[in-house]
Amino acid sequence: MSEAAADRYPPQVKYIVGNEACERFSFYGMRSVLVVYMTGYLLYPDQEAKEGYHLFMMMNYLTPLLGGWIADRFWGRYRTILWISLFYVLGHLTLAFWETRTGFVAGLTLITLGAGGIKPCVSAFVGDQFQPEQKLLMQKVYGWFYWLINLGSATAKLLIPWLLRRHGPMVAFAVPGLFMAIATLVFWAGTRHYVRAPPSGPNPHGFLHVLWHAVRRFGTHRHGQSWLDTALERHPAEAVDGARAVLRIMGVFGAVTVFWALFDQTGSSWVLQGKQMVSTVGPFTLGGTTIGPFDLDAAQLQALNPFLVMALIPLFSWVVFPALARRGVSLAPLSKMTAGMFLTVLSFVAAAVVQLRVDGGHPPGLLWQFPQYLLLTTAEVLVSVTGLEFSYTQAPRSMRSTIMSIWFLTVFLGNLLTFLVQFVRLSGAAYFGFFALLMLAAAFGFRTMARRYPTAR
Repeated sequence: MSEAAADRYPPQVKYIVGNEACERFSFYGMRSVLVVYMTGYLLYPDQEAKEGYHLFMMMNYLTPLLGGWIADRFWGRYRTILWISLFYVLGHLTLAFWETRTGFVAGLTLITLGAGGIKPCVSAFVGDQFQPEQKLLMQKVYGWFYWLINLGSATAKLLIPWLLRRHGPMVAFAVPGLFMAIATLVFWAGTRHYVRAPPSGPNPHGFLHVLWHAVRRFGTHRHGQSWLDTALERHPAEAVDGARAVLRIMGVFGAVTVFWALFDQTGSSWVLQGKQMVSTVGPFTLGGTTIGPFDLDAAQLQALNPFLVMALIPLFSWVVFPALARRGVSLAPLSKMTAGMFLTVLSFVAAAVVQLRVDGGHPPGLLWQFPQYLLLTTAEVLVSVTGLEFSYTQAPRSMRSTIMSIWFLTVFLGNLLTFLVQFVRLSGAAYFGFFALLMLAAAFGFRTMARRYPTAR
């Protein structure tokens, strides 16, 4: 490749980035109104709506294992993305045109297969389009991906709840379906330009193979050996060392699981809390001009999260972290993540304070939820973004796909935890207080683990 070509983005990348932008709009738009649709149109009780929402989120982070397996073993990433996207479109259409509980379950099942199936493939597929000497350009593309995800999320969370309120479920679900159809067509339009890596097939020295051999031989290792070293009988040292690194990282992921149990409640318990609050905002006086009053939808407030992400990432990267570094404050990844864990606790303490006012018969305005969104989004930047970066630097290249699969599993397990807690039937401020205490225990546990982790210093 010539030097000039190495400085240019592969032309086919625009099709993949366009696909990602439309797909994320469709997913976050549909997700933003699920709880409101369940309670307001399908007449599910609030508790069942929360359970259904977190069950859906659980499955969205379990099916990537299936999508990745199909792509690696059989179809390759291109065909997996293209064909599974059709399930995705059909799921949106089912929600739009089959307005019953049966149609709701059928539509979400199809969306789960579609969204989860392509999730592990798209980011890897865009990487396939770059040559090794284009590493810097590839990093920039992933930065665009992250921004587009949040931009799509923000605009969808503002628009789709408004469409549901003004035009009903058919339009509110049909628009995300239209965007998913556009995403599929945009992806297909680049077909003849793509670099397509063939299916890799089974890896006899993968993480699970190494782990299974070591477990079967547990107790037979010699003095001074790790129990994993028994896998050296069948697997190369690089594979065994990689498995060792993955197991260390899984200790980090344990506490991150609790973080996801709280984070994904922005689409369930926080929306239900907002429905009990005063939705009228304003009027405001600005330069002698009166603005408002106007009504906000509880589901629309979810747009605060992606807008804040887009503001906080550059703020932390260019202002906060450099200022702390100049003062000698530790900026190790695990230190950032520990701070994020404790901020997550405070976000649910703030939610509990708001709920106390609601329970006392004095519901405040909807914007009282802003502090809890700010705290939780700051925690997301410190925990989620930093955590994935940390995991990639700690794992050998051959194990990075394994790390991504385990990362998806932490989101699955976090939503499973929230789903199971619903059966305890906590309510009111006690519900948010319970999760704050749970997160506090996880934060202290994480801090202890971080101090012992060999790369934390």
